Amino acid sequence: MKRPVFPFSALVGQDQMKKALIYNAIDPSIGGVLIRGQKGTAKSTAVRGIAELLPQRLVVKGCPFACYPDQREGLCPDCRTKVERGEGLQIVETSTPVVDLPLNASEDRVVGSLDIEAALKTGQKVFQPGILASAHRAILYVDEVNLLDDHVVDVLLDVAVTGINLVEREGVSYAHPCRFILVGTMNPEEGELRPQLLDRFGVCVEVQTEQARDHRKEIARRALAFQRDSEGARLEWQAAQEVLRAEIGKSRELLPTLTPSEELLDFAARVAEEMKVDGHRAEITMVKTALAAAAFRGQQEPARQDIRAIMEMSLRHRVKRLPFQEKALDVKALDRLARMFPEGRHL
Repeated sequence: MKRPVFPFSALVGQDQMKKALIYNAIDPSIGGVLIRGQKGTAKSTAVRGIAELLPQRLVVKGCPFACYPDQREGLCPDCRTKVERGEGLQIVETSTPVVDLPLNASEDRVVGSLDIEAALKTGQKVFQPGILASAHRAILYVDEVNLLDDHVVDVLLDVAVTGINLVEREGVSYAHPCRFILVGTMNPEEGELRPQLLDRFGVCVEVQTEQARDHRKEIARRALAFQRDSEGARLEWQAAQEVLRAEIGKSRELLPTLTPSEELLDFAARVAEEMKVDGHRAEITMVKTALAAAAFRGQQEPARQDIRAIMEMSLRHRVKRLPFQEKALDVKALDRLARMFPEGRHL
């Protein structure tokens, strides 16, 4: 029995988290979302909710890697062999799943395993797909990612960047396409991720308990209504869900036609320079996220009202905290830089 999913459109507040998930839904190459916050702040609810708004996937029927003939990474070895033999690939339409990665998962369970004995005896590569196989063209969700083994996190983030899962054992290798939207959630009170791992997430947002009484009241009302009659609640939000689903679909189609302007590139580089960020992932992420925001608005460039949040989610986990600072991000500096951003051009 499938568990009903709380409608993404019905979430109250947490605007930056919702924007980060939407931008990654539009452009998965942003690199995923790290959501930090206290328990009970709708982190996992939002992740499962955004999956319902993603367009249907076209996949090769029976393929454990959810291949599609037109994907840029190419086909998995099994589908490629079928094509070389002249066999047709039957295409079916499926929804985009959320694939959960358990904290106790071993590396072989995550990436898959090779039967070395069979390979040596028969010369054939016998590969047992892992969790990453089912995560291709899906959402890979890691709850409490800060408690996951560091080595497994390293593997996940490497695959997220390359789009290929390469498994090598005793001189035998197997590679398959693996491009997913990585979403990790964590409670900072239970420990932090290493800075090197933090930097590999595209964007990072922090969620907090809604303090306004009217927000708390509305959250309780919607949660109770969903628990009492989930189908009725989903029907109530169906129109809003369809509008948002259509907007994400249109944004995905528009995004490939957009290119960053010199002004946007210069702005991102200036922000990274003034905020003294190590490496160059910050400015690259900022540009990608800005273009996703522009596509979501149907514009050629991002609007000024979006850029402040984009800067914060791109820099939050990359800026070092200086001595005597309560927070790493200099809010006043972000406000000042955001005011320098030129208004976007409408299509």
